[in-house]
Amino acid sequence: MQNPSTAARLGLTLVASVWMLVIAPMAAVAAPYAAMVIDARTGKVLHSRNADTRLHPASLTKMMTLYIAFQAIENGEISLDTLLKVSKKAASEQPSKLGLVAGQRIKLRYCIRAAAVKSANDCATAIGEAISGSEAAFARRMNNTAKSLGMTRTTFKNAHGLTESGHLSTANDMTLLGRHVIYDYPQYYNLFSRRSADAGVAKVYHTNRRMLASYKGADGIKTGYTRAAGFNLVASAERGNERIIATVFGGRSTASRNAKVAELLDLGFKRAPSRARLRKPSLPAYNPGAKSVVVASNNSAAPTAKGKTIRLVTAVRKSLRPKQRPGAAQPDPVILAMKDDITEALAEAQATPVETTELAPAEAPAVKPHARPESVVLASVQTPAAAPKPQVVQDQTQKIVREVVTRVSTSGGKHWGINVGRYTTKYKAERALLKTALNEMETLDGSLRKVVKRPRGFEANFNGLSRERAELACRRLQARNVTCILIGP
Repeated sequence: MQNPSTAARLGLTLVASVWMLVIAPMAAVAAPYAAMVIDARTGKVLHSRNADTRLHPASLTKMMTLYIAFQAIENGEISLDTLLKVSKKAASEQPSKLGLVAGQRIKLRYCIRAAAVKSANDCATAIGEAISGSEAAFARRMNNTAKSLGMTRTTFKNAHGLTESGHLSTANDMTLLGRHVIYDYPQYYNLFSRRSADAGVAKVYHTNRRMLASYKGADGIKTGYTRAAGFNLVASAERGNERIIATVFGGRSTASRNAKVAELLDLGFKRAPSRARLRKPSLPAYNPGAKSVVVASNNSAAPTAKGKTIRLVTAVRKSLRPKQRPGAAQPDPVILAMKDDITEALAEAQATPVETTELAPAEAPAVKPHARPESVVLASVQTPAAAPKPQVVQDQTQKIVREVVTRVSTSGGKHWGINVGRYTTKYKAERALLKTALNEMETLDGSLRKVVKRPRGFEANFNGLSRERAELACRRLQARNVTCILIGP
């Protein structure tokens, strides 16, 4: 008969053996670790560990989903106010989600906010289906875009990042994608730093607001978590003239991941030069792909495709200026002066004829061969109502009367202004001013567009407004999700 103490020891040994059999496999499946740190200005690698190992990206995937959404908006495929119809598939996606219902319609702008801030899976799927017709077609576009960006070891299978066989990426590729998001679409990048956002049906909160609040200069980009992936994060921070991007795959918890990323960002700022020339990544080739539809053809010899026929009516979005005929001694009667410098284009846009009726080709006066492009009159811009009496310049040869706006008066209490953003280059700030002025002519007509250079970038300002007009302009711009800050006298 066995001693009771011996039996107890045998029992404990057996329990410990069974426990080890349970724990060991769990430890073995812990998500692998990978990291990458770069100087965002130059793309130079400052630290790398397992950066080319193909791992589960989780919701870092949504950076590509949103990148394509920004690309589609900029190229006129879709607009921020397009109503997305939520499919059963989108509504059934696992959390995190906004809580959309099948058949519901929601504006694209709200789904973009929910996907960027809350990492909503239902919104990510809805965005992909709206742009490409189906999630499978959208995944193909994601992969094509990834290749054009240089993401050589990434394969996407869905728009949200939930674990799926073959849906893999690397720390290197995700860091590269994060850099493109920052520099290719700076007008949308602020989405990734918002602690909260209005998503139409609900207010959503950022998945990594602790990191944004605790690390100096942190302004994005994207978190991700699944059991297979662990706790992932692509983070960016800017301090003075320096910007660092750090990526971590396989974190063990939110807190430990954030601590590791903070350590890597510190390393990046320590190793990066204080001054470096900004070398933005090249924009990828624009290839929207095609939805799965059958296009009607007038060619009777063409094979007939089964299924519903959808007749697509398309319009030319851009028309190139035709080349001058060989041997032509004189330029065409009407000349459109296209300039590389946006400053000159803005100056020309303010030169308005007294009579705004556009001349027919037969009535257009001949332009001398030696005439400078600055003499071309743009007839589509109206004279600002608040402008002083214009200086009239008459060309005796062409008999054309032109108005030249030399300045905008700030008298009569018009000492207020608005700021519509800070940009990395003067050109982008001027382009934003021109675009905003055209979109908000009712309140900004007669204001003075001015770019102010600051240590952190170029500020785009409208000056010469009354306080009431400035406040109204800001309210209207903010309603369209355009950044606007009131500038006092």
